[in-house]
Amino acid sequence: MQILRTSLFAVSVLALGFSLPAVAAETYTLDPMHTQVVWSINHFGFSNPSGKFALIEGTLTLDEVKPENSKVEATIKVANLVTGLDKLNEHLLSDKFFDATQFPTATFVSSKVELTGKDTAKVTGALTLHGITKQVALDVKLNKIGENMMKKKTAGFSATAVLKRSDFGMTTYLPALGDEVKIGIETEANLK
Repeated sequence: MQILRTSLFAVSVLALGFSLPAVAAETYTLDPMHTQVVWSINHFGFSNPSGKFALIEGTLTLDEVKPENSKVEATIKVANLVTGLDKLNEHLLSDKFFDATQFPTATFVSSKVELTGKDTAKVTGALTLHGITKQVALDVKLNKIGENMMKKKTAGFSATAVLKRSDFGMTTYLPALGDEVKIGIETEANLK
């Protein structure tokens, strides 16, 4: 569940620039309506429930000429956790897990972009969640760069990662409740 915060990291995946036409670095704003971090965790061996963080804010500096120079910064308001169940939301936001009162945001700031293919990259950066900062790596895929319905230049990315919640001080119910949290990030960013 702490991995949910990692979703913030996943949003940073937008920082990837891939094999694109030659254009100087441009600054994009993450579209909160089309950016989310989805997580899943093993629940005592019985199932793998999921949830998501929505309304993520941040910026992407995308360098289409030298994608390795791209950068991303994202902030997740932890209270925007969505599971579809109010009681479960409350439980996860309590001091047993995310402790959203003491740690209201999670952030991801990229530090390195390594191209792994024509439209793929590994984006590494600092994820701060539950008051702890760790380096995490996101496997990112550039989906598309083009004009959206509103005629704004838009870049879309998908990213994945696996985090250990114990790395971020979330140890409630370990080891029965899984330590590994699978993260999936979908994001769109619009040119400012």
